[in-house]
Formats: sequence, structure tokens, C-alpha cells
Amino acid sequence: MADRSDLSTLMRLARQGNEDAYRQLLGRVSVWLRGVVRRGMVAAGRSAADCEDVVQETLLAMHLKRDTWDETQPLEPWLRAIARHKLVDHLRRRGVRDHVSIDDQVDCLAAGSDPDPDARTDSRRLLESLPDRQRRIVEEISIEGHRAAEVAVRFGMSEGAVRVTLHRALKTLAAAYRKGQS
Repeated sequence: MADRSDLSTLMRLARQGNEDAYRQLLGRVSVWLRGVVRRGMVAAGRSAADCEDVVQETLLAMHLKRDTWDETQPLEPWLRAIARHKLVDHLRRRGVRDHVSIDDQVDCLAAGSDPDPDARTDSRRLLESLPDRQRRIVEEISIEGHRAAEVAVRFGMSEGAVRVTLHRALKTLAAAYRKGQS
């Protein structure tokens, strides 16, 4: 790949309207992206044949989102993130799903027979510090495994409101935990 600072400089110039810099940027980035996408396809167990589609989608996204790039940062990580998302989207459209069987590892994954009672007490104390509705939503979704839609019906709330309440509760719990650790 070309020097990162060169790519960043070319992107800055391209964003300022320099067409020659933009052509150079596209040429250099295209070559690099083909390698990145090819490695991603192979790692996913797929043929590199569809590589060019993902490269073109990534270049288009780079063009459309170029104003979101932070000029104080190198260009490569920003482009790599776009390429990764485009590759994942491509694989999903083709029905690729990651599945790792854990059947052979059940013995290794079994929980200990004597969990730490202090940890259970601390967790309960943290949960009890929440307002009643937040606590109940955390318990039903995070502990009991109910879906947000089910909890919304039980509480007479929209699913979105349940998710917001859950998010706020978890944020409060995280802050209380961090405070207790210091």
C-alpha cells in the first residue's frame, strides 16, 4: 500500500476539489482494497471471484461518505472499516452465516458448581439501586432472556421505550459498578 500520509494528503486534496488527486487516490486505494477484500473473502471460506463487487461498493461508499473522514486521522483505518462492513453485507446477502459448534466443548464450558456468593450479593445490590421499572426491565431482558417486544406488552410500553429504558438502566449500573471499583 502507498504511504498512509500520501493517501491522507490525496484525500484532503480530493475533498478540496482536486480531480487529479482524486484519480490518484482511487487508483491507489483500489489496488489496496482488492487485497483487503480478497483476504476477507478467503477468510470467510468464499471464492475471491466476487471481490470486485465489494471493492466497487467500498469505493462508492468512500465517495459518498468522504466528508465523514476525520482529516486528523490516517485514511487507511477508515477505509478498512468501510471495506469490512461492505464485505459483511455482501456475505450476508449471499446467505453466509458464521456458526461454530460448541458441542465438543460442553465440558469445558460448564459453570463451576459453587459460584461466588459475594458476586451474587453485589449484583443484587446494584440491581436494587435502580428504580423499580428499570430494575424489572433489566431482570426480564438481561437475566430471564425475554425479548423487548414481550416486555413492552407486559409493561404497556412501546418496544423502543423498553430498549431506551434498558439502555439507561445498564448505563446506570455500569457507572455504579465503576464507582464501586474505585
